[in-house]
Amino acid sequence: MVLEDNECDSVFDTQITEEHVETHYGNVHCIMSGTPKANLPVVLTFHDVGLNHKSCFEPLFNHEDMHEIIRHLPVCHIEAPGQHEGAKTLHNEYSYPSMDQLSEAVPAVLKHFGLCRVIGLGVGAGAYILAKFALNHPDMVDGLVLININPSAEGIMDSVASKITGWTHTLPETVIPHLFGKDEIETNHDLIATYRHHITTTMNQSNVSQFLRSYHSRNALEVERPVPGGNINARTLKCSTLLIVGDNSPAVEAVVDCNAKLDPTKTTLLKMADCGGLPQVDQPAKVIEALKYFIQGMGYLSSASMTRLRSRTASGSSVSSFDGSRSRAHTNELQRARTHSRGAEEKRGRSHTDVAMECSSNSDQVASKSNQVTC
Repeated sequence: MVLEDNECDSVFDTQITEEHVETHYGNVHCIMSGTPKANLPVVLTFHDVGLNHKSCFEPLFNHEDMHEIIRHLPVCHIEAPGQHEGAKTLHNEYSYPSMDQLSEAVPAVLKHFGLCRVIGLGVGAGAYILAKFALNHPDMVDGLVLININPSAEGIMDSVASKITGWTHTLPETVIPHLFGKDEIETNHDLIATYRHHITTTMNQSNVSQFLRSYHSRNALEVERPVPGGNINARTLKCSTLLIVGDNSPAVEAVVDCNAKLDPTKTTLLKMADCGGLPQVDQPAKVIEALKYFIQGMGYLSSASMTRLRSRTASGSSVSSFDGSRSRAHTNELQRARTHSRGAEEKRGRSHTDVAMECSSNSDQVASKSNQVTC
């Protein structure tokens, strides 16, 4: 369904509902904003370790450019057990759920709010949880935006290092390197101090420690890149997927590895230049720009005000523009959205802000490429 401007008021309501939803794996704190519609997906978010929905997503959703999205689509934030503000320490007899179990708690949330389909937006541990949910419930997921996802299980050496770090470091000193890159920690003292203070004073540290242990104990995502003539039953994400990572993030290698394991015809990797560990906090405007095109590519937000986007798609030695004719048999959602809105942008005189993005393919055959975008 494509939304027009005169439909906005009937789709989006400023009403905010805050509830604890009971699941098989404990109560999860949820914040529902807007009124769900049967024919529209809901933006479903899940935060990273050491964060909650406010510290993880507030800079993104409070940005003025995000209003075009939340005017059209309702938003549901999920917070893992014990991770919301003011959370009491979980009982000793409570067994903290695994990452797989947390992903299976998501359907209970959707059922509670009467939601049928979602566009998932997850960061770190939350990205893993939503990806696992999409693998097990593909009919409920229209698209995924995964920031800093690590699809691999923690190796033996990493596991030992995590345990030693847990013994010798405070919780903030353990979580901060998970969220931010080394350069960022050494240079952006105000940002790091803000998040260290948040972890120390706002979060229940006992509960955060349990969530962190659960994340460190995760299994590898069972995904396999489909190849022509290969395993026709290869398990992979069926929905359009946008992977995002800052070039100074500690998760760069993990995200690139994830990109190599997903269906190249449905996946785009956005690598953000001069960006730290939390792109949605560091450069929210660029993340929102990508979100708009991604969501528009699925048939929504055609009337949203779209900032001009220039990009170059490289295929070996050849380079083409999104403004040129499409020559690919398959393309990613950003390209489809850009082509879809090209005529409207030309009528507007291309007067919007420029955001430069470069695309490079990472596969041999044109028809089966996923794109890496650097902005």
